[in-house]
Amino acid sequence: MERMWSPWRSRYIDAFKDKKDNEVCVFCSAVKENMEDDTSLVIYRGKDVFTIMNLYPYNNGHVMVVPNRHISAVNQITTEEFAEITRQITLATEALTKLYSPHGFNIGANIGKAAGAGIDTHLHFHIIPRWNGDTNFMPVVGEVKVISHDLLKTKKSLMEIYKEF
Repeated sequence: MERMWSPWRSRYIDAFKDKKDNEVCVFCSAVKENMEDDTSLVIYRGKDVFTIMNLYPYNNGHVMVVPNRHISAVNQITTEEFAEITRQITLATEALTKLYSPHGFNIGANIGKAAGAGIDTHLHFHIIPRWNGDTNFMPVVGEVKVISHDLLKTKKSLMEIYKEF
């Protein structure tokens, strides 16, 4: 198996690994930052949510939408926060489209370490501009797309669960 290394990220992640949840949270610190300061990566503030550049971007224009509150799970988001998160994601895609004219976007959240979250204690949503010909590593390195469950079985299971809500 080939390995891909990103040692430049470990400095960033290691700075927070031994801290308590919000003792030294990069996002909690950003809530208090002055946007006008050259050291701040915050690009937009709403009432309960802000948008910030990713210090270690996956692509040009990679931003994150982050609730001001230190929460780690989707079920902790209030209705008002969710509406603002959605609005800021929309604003980010509009701004990035105007600036870079990407062909598409990846929008999502890695919730928990197992899902790939570098900072798993403060929920945040990634908006990553994409261009035709730019691709993620699995199809390039492994020449494979990995899907481990049958899609129709998963769909049926999810439909049954949704009936319970």
